[in-house]
Amino acid sequence: MSTDNNTLRRLLRRPCTIAVVGLSNDPARPSNQVAQYLQQHEFRVVPVNPRYAATSESVLGEPCYASLGDIPFAVDIVDVFRRTEDVLPIAEQAVQIGAKCLWQQIGVANREADALARAAGLDSVMNLCIKIEHARLAGAGQLG
Repeated sequence: MSTDNNTLRRLLRRPCTIAVVGLSNDPARPSNQVAQYLQQHEFRVVPVNPRYAATSESVLGEPCYASLGDIPFAVDIVDVFRRTEDVLPIAEQAVQIGAKCLWQQIGVANREADALARAAGLDSVMNLCIKIEHARLAGAGQLG
C-alpha cells in the first residue's frame, strides 16, 4: 500500500514531535542522520532506545527514553528504525500513547503492524524514509 503525497504533506507539517525508535548515537548510522536532518528542519526529535536510556545518555542533545510509553508528552509520529519482525509491539505502543502515525523506514514493512495502526485510526507509512520524503516534498515547494 502506498501513501499519497497529500497524506505525507499533512504528516510532515510542523510543529511535529517525532519519536525515533532505534535512534543510534553513532553519526554514521542512518537513524542518527535522519534524526539530525529532522532537527535541522525544526521537528522535535525524541530518541527511543533502551540501551541509551539505561545509562541516562542523551542522543542528539535530547533525553532518551526506553520505550514509547515512557515519553511524558504527546508524540505525533513514531518513526521506526528496527527490523520488520520487531515492529508489531512498537505499533501497539504507538496506539497506546495516542500517536497519530506509525512510520516504518525504508526496508521495514510489517503488514500486521500497519493493519493494527490503521484499525486504531493512525496513519501508517511503510518502507519509506521520512527524510527522503520530507526533502522531496520540500524541494518541490509542496510543504508549507
